[in-house]
Amino acid sequence: MKRLISLLSILGMVLMLTVQVASAQSRISWEIRTGINFATQELGNADLNTGFGFDGILSYRFMTHTSVFGGWGWHHFSSDDSFAGANMDFEETGYTFGVEYLHPLGNSPLDFYIRGGGIYNHIEVESSDGDITVDSGHGLGWQIEGGLAFDFGNRWMLKPGVRYRSLSRDIEVGNTTTDIDLTVFNTSIGISRTF
Repeated sequence: MKRLISLLSILGMVLMLTVQVASAQSRISWEIRTGINFATQELGNADLNTGFGFDGILSYRFMTHTSVFGGWGWHHFSSDDSFAGANMDFEETGYTFGVEYLHPLGNSPLDFYIRGGGIYNHIEVESSDGDITVDSGHGLGWQIEGGLAFDFGNRWMLKPGVRYRSLSRDIEVGNTTTDIDLTVFNTSIGISRTF
């Protein structure tokens, strides 16, 4: 009798864990985004050309329409003339985090989403040879994003959107410290999969 109770207890615990894992799986999603970046102002005295980049994001849905997310991104800009010299490249890389609200639009397979949160990024200045000449070090910034999500079945979504991102850092070139504000308007498209 003790063996039967022990076996039923173990079987019950395994069943509960299986149900919890199965329900948790539909709460997790990953997303890959790529897009075009437009600097909204000069970076120091550098006029940045149109840039591009990508992000990888992992989300956990903790309420019906609300998720927390975190990820990593890389965004590249070139500049013909800047405080760091001619023909320099600027790369903003680092981490992204925040909250996403995703809600259906009626009975269509179309949703809208809004994201808000922070970034913990740094700005690197690279020569035309690819050598890093200056690194700002990581610092906190903020971002806001919105767009549409097209559900095309089997838990896949296509997510075009627009984002505004802001990061302020100090960059030291030689003995001169330059306070820079990187403010970016980004149009991008992502593809996501829920598990």
